[in-house]
Amino acid sequence: MKRKFGVDISYSVAWRGREYAYENLRLGTPEQSYSLLPGYLHMLRETNPGTVVNLEVGEQDRFKYLFIAFDASIKGFQYCRPVVSIDATHMKGKYRGVLFMAVCHDANQQIFPLAFGIGDSENDAAWTWFLRRIKDVFGERPGHVIVSDRHRSINNAVKEVFPNAFHGIYMYHLLNNLKNKFKTKTKELEQHYIQTAKAYNLQEFHVLFYTLCCAVPGAKEYLERVGLDRWTRSHSPSRRYNIMTTNISESMNAALVKVRELPITAFVNEIRLLCQRWFFERRNKAKDFTSKMSKDVEKKLEKRRDRAQIMDIRYADEYNFDVIDGDQNFCVDMALWTCTCGKFQLDQLPCGMCWLL
Repeated sequence: MKRKFGVDISYSVAWRGREYAYENLRLGTPEQSYSLLPGYLHMLRETNPGTVVNLEVGEQDRFKYLFIAFDASIKGFQYCRPVVSIDATHMKGKYRGVLFMAVCHDANQQIFPLAFGIGDSENDAAWTWFLRRIKDVFGERPGHVIVSDRHRSINNAVKEVFPNAFHGIYMYHLLNNLKNKFKTKTKELEQHYIQTAKAYNLQEFHVLFYTLCCAVPGAKEYLERVGLDRWTRSHSPSRRYNIMTTNISESMNAALVKVRELPITAFVNEIRLLCQRWFFERRNKAKDFTSKMSKDVEKKLEKRRDRAQIMDIRYADEYNFDVIDGDQNFCVDMALWTCTCGKFQLDQLPCGMCWLL
């Protein structure tokens, strides 16, 4: 202060001034913010019809849990793939707490926020409460997949609330566990593991998994004990599409990292502003689309079409074809919409082999 403004004040006076300024910018003190929350949530529902808000209080009317799902998220989820990524991160305000999040991808591979929750900590009760609210609002769709880390409370809550949904785990979360357990952090291990996890078909998986297990003795038993279906694309009983990593949740965390220290009402308002901006910008961009496909899908199909130019095709009958790609041979059945490469079935997009037909 003295160097910049020529004012000589003590540290305590500067601190009190800082706190006073923060109170005005952040809708009051942390204590006042909790008092403002019910009124704010009421106005949120009034001005955004269809938005679902659940505020639960405990003894002496003290804050316990909060759940918010905006109307745009509720309506938009029916057009998204039913693969939901859930995660939690610690808040940094005076009373701490945990922010719970559920997100998925929209048709353009962008983060699509579904719901937010705030609770005391990552425990069985909080996760179960949050997932119950999600099920009440969004339901459970055919082929429903929930992806998360291996937190014990998440496992328990998913089993209780979504017993029919497939519960996969983040690829990189298990990779870190693998590195720590076997005391190895080589690039070779990471490369073998990622290729194995992302393999589209069983033949490719077995070759890569054998290489991985040879590189890390003991990894085979550990990974099979975790469950091959939970971390690999080829063994998953439900389609995970491309949600194999924590990127989608980590990106949501990064978007909110600077506001997690705000008092609760100001923090919730920042979440609203972020979602409002995203939905507005994406709606305007979507108006300019001339294709029925999103820009992301168009780019993927263009790459696969270019790749298909160097492949050879041999016809078996009206619906079945053999496609030769270098030293690999794939069979395409257009009647069943399948290809032995696995991409057609798992991505629900034509693979390079199908572009030839």
